[in-house]
Amino acid sequence: MSMFSTGILVLTSPLHTLPLRIAPVLSSAAQHIERTLYVHLHPGLNLGGGSQPRPVFVPPAVDLSSLISRLYSNAADVCGHLDIRVLLSNVCAHSAGGGGSLAVPNSPFPTPQPLSHSPEVVLTDFPLQDPGQSHQVTQCLQRYAGHCYACSPSLPSVLLHPQLVKVQEKEEELKEPEEERPEQMETYSDVVVGGTFDRLHGAHKTLLNISCLLANRRFLIGVCDKAMLKRKVLKELIEPYSLRVQRLQEFLQDIKPSLQMEIVPLDDPFGVSVVDPLLQCIVVSEETRKGGEAVNKKRIENGLPPLVLHEIQLLKDAHHTETEEEKISSSSLRSRLLGTIIAPPKDTPHPPLLPYVIGLTGGSGSGKSSIAKQLEALGAVRIDCDKLGHEVYQPGQAAYHRVLEEFGSDLLSEDKTINRRALGKKVFGNKERLKALTDIVWPEIAHLVKTRIGQAGEEGKQVCVVDAAVLLEAGWMDMVHEVWVTIIPDEEAVTRITERDGVSPEDALRRLQSQWPNSRQVEHANVVLSTLWEPKVTHKQVLKAWNLLQRRIQERREQRQYDARS
Repeated sequence: MSMFSTGILVLTSPLHTLPLRIAPVLSSAAQHIERTLYVHLHPGLNLGGGSQPRPVFVPPAVDLSSLISRLYSNAADVCGHLDIRVLLSNVCAHSAGGGGSLAVPNSPFPTPQPLSHSPEVVLTDFPLQDPGQSHQVTQCLQRYAGHCYACSPSLPSVLLHPQLVKVQEKEEELKEPEEERPEQMETYSDVVVGGTFDRLHGAHKTLLNISCLLANRRFLIGVCDKAMLKRKVLKELIEPYSLRVQRLQEFLQDIKPSLQMEIVPLDDPFGVSVVDPLLQCIVVSEETRKGGEAVNKKRIENGLPPLVLHEIQLLKDAHHTETEEEKISSSSLRSRLLGTIIAPPKDTPHPPLLPYVIGLTGGSGSGKSSIAKQLEALGAVRIDCDKLGHEVYQPGQAAYHRVLEEFGSDLLSEDKTINRRALGKKVFGNKERLKALTDIVWPEIAHLVKTRIGQAGEEGKQVCVVDAAVLLEAGWMDMVHEVWVTIIPDEEAVTRITERDGVSPEDALRRLQSQWPNSRQVEHANVVLSTLWEPKVTHKQVLKAWNLLQRRIQERREQRQYDARS
């Protein structure tokens, strides 16, 4: 079966029968498409009549809104790997006629619309009455797609009808709706919506598509940034603002290019929605309705008319786990990234492939050491850099004498060991003195780490985990194949540190602030883990990370063997 990166799916079934078709059609389409699937709703389009099909225009009706919600919901269930985009260029607010769709007899095709991803195939659910009709239908479909979108009229085509026999039997039991105008959706010149829009998913796309149905002139989108991200779950994994905006622009340009789109940063819960006099409607969900009501209260205070609140339903997530939300959400998608590769490791010849070295780091209280112990239980050799740090201060070690020379012999205890508490007081709050200390100590710890890795290799060990709080600050990335970072919110870290070490919350916070923040550490991470939830959830993350690691090690080993033979 041929696979294509991008395709257009032309749905020709009447709107009242489409709900039965969506899941099987999408499932069939996913057998041909790997990345992006544009969905083109053209109910009643005649591909088998022999003449050139004319464009079909669909009025924005309530059932169309429900259909779009169902389409994205089904897509999340049956083909979650695909980027589905429902195109609205043929939805016309001022269409006349009935039956849920309108063919305009003498209307010419509009100028073909360019799409962000060039389609490689056109698919349809058009029902064939006669197998001999297949060639005629595919030719007609190709020409039609080429007229509507800037793609080749000679695109290969796929008819999905064989998979729909059972569906057609059920459809025959459905009664055709009476010939009356469907309930029209009220539309507005200017519509606003707000959100984080991290990792654009089906719920976002439903919100955006329905907002585009409602808007006739302008669509204003407030995208959460800075202060609005502080309380988000796993906020360190939220995509950069610029990337979220770029993906929004591309999606909106595809689905309804005729709209004037404005995307603005949202640094507070209201943004421009409370000061823009042209806005008429705000789109909310059951979850965000109170926010919409708060916007209207502010508008009234500002002497502006309240906005119409158009509420849409949340999409259920059939694949959510016990720690994830029941709805499709960005936070659930971010949690599923834990334990997976978020940035590919560099394939360099050094260090040697075996043992494969993981550099595990994270802020104080993040649970880094508990994860290191779990990896050790799975078979990794754990190299505890905190213990090695104690070793380098011992009498007879090179760092011992250099520390005394630099910071004074008054650091010596009665047993001739260095009093690290007294040493800490000498460097605390003094960046220059702290750097003088780390310049002495870190290279010595690194030397011991390399020695331990070498010993593990001689013993035939497959994986080493370098458990190092200062891995990134010390620049030890060249000693490891991958960097794994553990993160938890600062508030949780402060609570853990105060309970574990008996220090005040202020001292715990100062300790955290002296370290690299989570966001900076994640920038260097290949894998991110979090101990925010109960231990069994962390263990599942670690197990997932370990199993994926074994696969990567095997793939790199095979690649190097192949390169050596070549």
